[in-house]
Amino acid sequence: MEKLLELKDVSLTYQTPKDEITAIKNLSFYCNKGDFMSIIGPSGCGKTTVLSLIAGLISPTFGEISISGEKNPLKRENLGYMLQKDELFAWRNIERNIFLPLEIKGIKSKSAKENAISLLKKYGLYDFRKNYPDELSGGMRQRVALIRTLVSNPELLLLDEPFSALDSQTRLSVCDDVYKIIKSEQKTAILVTHDISEAISMSDIIIVLTARPAKVKSIFIPNIEGDSPIRKRESPDFSIWFEKIWRELHV
Repeated sequence: MEKLLELKDVSLTYQTPKDEITAIKNLSFYCNKGDFMSIIGPSGCGKTTVLSLIAGLISPTFGEISISGEKNPLKRENLGYMLQKDELFAWRNIERNIFLPLEIKGIKSKSAKENAISLLKKYGLYDFRKNYPDELSGGMRQRVALIRTLVSNPELLLLDEPFSALDSQTRLSVCDDVYKIIKSEQKTAILVTHDISEAISMSDIIIVLTARPAKVKSIFIPNIEGDSPIRKRESPDFSIWFEKIWRELHV
């Protein structure tokens, strides 16, 4: 397997008016190309901070982060970041929303726009390309947000609790959609979530973090049969893994 991302002894310390806080301490793990990895841990342990470090939004106090062998400081053009909210611009229609990454990067080629449109066609959103975000359901908006993230052809996708704003029924459906799109496009993804079921059903690898300062407590490889998150939830092994990971989080 080809290693795409690696964190080596990464630590992050920051100052408050009263004290010095260590948020991350000696965090080490790696992700191979094509993996779907989830990061879970106690509330406030620093899961989103880990994504911010990988994305280069903040720099580690100590340690190394490398993507495709390139160490800090990194060029982050090969990353796509999907946030908790879809962050679609209300005044742009769907087509113009997904063109936004191309505009930001100054990519004006006809083929790049054609590729963006082809993604809308491939994933059932082409007929809505002239609609505006407030005319779409929450689930459709999240699919558009993912397609927008994919338009610039990133190697690595960072997903920061992208389903948390959805109701439970829509969430299951959108998890399935997002999983299938990421696997179909053969992307590597790291998902931060507080939902154990979500992590088990979507992931090849699950990283469990300790309470702050965060470091790796356990690594699980569920390997549950099923071609989609919904199918995996139907497996007899699903509840076994849920209990195992729940215990790990609460011991």
